[in-house]
Amino acid sequence: MSEENKEKLRISIDGVEKGYEFMLAYAAQGRDFEYTGGGGGPSIRGYLEDMTKGLETIADDFENEINDEIQSGAHLFIDFVDVLRNDAVKAKTAVEMVLALPSIGSQVVDNLNASIHLRAVLTDLFLVDEALSSLSRVE
Repeated sequence: MSEENKEKLRISIDGVEKGYEFMLAYAAQGRDFEYTGGGGGPSIRGYLEDMTKGLETIADDFENEINDEIQSGAHLFIDFVDVLRNDAVKAKTAVEMVLALPSIGSQVVDNLNASIHLRAVLTDLFLVDEALSSLSRVE
């Protein structure tokens, strides 16, 4: 896989994972409204925007890695990436809805964390990433 494609995939994965991790911490804060500046820590909007970007590109980024790295059985991986792609579209829609709110409180973030669509993306991401990693350990 080209270094450029590897970097794109890393950025996509980081956007999704870091966004989710930040949302867990944010939800635990019990905020009724969004903190927008000063000394209270980073804004959740930046993390959600990065997550949206990652959700938008992650399936294509994995598909590029599969096409570059797998000779035999690539179609099985591509079929699963289509599952990831569908889950990412649904999760991205949920994140964008939250971003459209004038203020993002902890409760709505807690509900977003619990969204089956977002959890499906995370599970899909972990599965395909580990499957690809296990192939490289065998070769």
